[in-house]
Amino acid sequence: MRRYLLSSSHLLLPLLLVSVACASKSSQSSGATPAASDASPTGPSATQPAAPVPPTAQLLGDLQGRQVFPPDNWWNQDISGAPVDPSSAAYINWNGASTRLHPDFGPPPYGLPYITVGRDQPRVAIGSFKYASESDAGVPGEAPGYPIPDEARSMPNYIEGAVPGGGDSGDRHMLIVDRDRWLLYELFGAKWNAAAKHWEAGSGAIFDLSSNARRPEGWTSTDAAGLAVLPGLVRYDEVYGAGPIRHAFRVAMDYTNGYVWPASHQAGSKAGALPLGARLRLKASVDLSRYTPAVQKVFQAMKTYGLIVVDNGGNLYVTGTMDSRWNNDEFNPAFHGLHLSDFEVVQLGWR
Repeated sequence: MRRYLLSSSHLLLPLLLVSVACASKSSQSSGATPAASDASPTGPSATQPAAPVPPTAQLLGDLQGRQVFPPDNWWNQDISGAPVDPSSAAYINWNGASTRLHPDFGPPPYGLPYITVGRDQPRVAIGSFKYASESDAGVPGEAPGYPIPDEARSMPNYIEGAVPGGGDSGDRHMLIVDRDRWLLYELFGAKWNAAAKHWEAGSGAIFDLSSNARRPEGWTSTDAAGLAVLPGLVRYDEVYGAGPIRHAFRVAMDYTNGYVWPASHQAGSKAGALPLGARLRLKASVDLSRYTPAVQKVFQAMKTYGLIVVDNGGNLYVTGTMDSRWNNDEFNPAFHGLHLSDFEVVQLGWR
């Protein structure tokens, strides 16, 4: 089945964004096993092999069921009972009621990878940001730097686009979760500059996953809307894990017009288009019984939490993780069976 790529404009100036994705097996490292020696001339060695050292950096690492951001965060709000915006029908018609829903995720190189690290992962300074005035150099009060594993320089699938070191095209998002400190580091346009021996990026944003703090008003993040990327992804572990999905998903539209809460930044002024931060909700009347349990879980989340418009790009493209286990034949036809007319716009800025 064909995969669909997400292209969009981003930040203060128009950029081309392509949501492609990538996947890989988790890197592994092990502790050394001591050489065997006899404890006595007649007895076996009393020395036991050292226990394997868990990998510090892992692709698609286990978040152990922890919810990204607090339960009352905008990503995690139950909006099933929120009022419909008075202009909902006009927005739906302007953006094309017959527009099909698209899954922007799959096996490598489609979707977005993320990396989990421990608190001891060394942080490296970013040599330059294109949008430095709206980027975080590091955690406030600490030395500048992002906990980027060395593997990202030379191995594929650590950065969106699957190119080792990031390459020169596409969005090149790099998403890193410090699972011990519960911090999220996100880079847009990440690239390892081998000649200068440093990382470069278009922008960078750091989020405390225990806090509801927004970006400063008017600031972008690594998404045009100024929001975090990771919490809005369709993730394999949630789709096939126990329990419901408890958050909204990230969606792009062809055009946008300004922004509303919870967004902090705009990337378009097309009259009639939805603003960044707007939320679409799958109508309660849409019958989900014909879908597989996995698809039902995803679509139910769209009824309960909705889709937050975060960027300009492919119309009605929903972003998920890069994961070799995704089944295109399950999700592509299911998504394409829904249209924009199956959604309604929640009252703009509702909280």
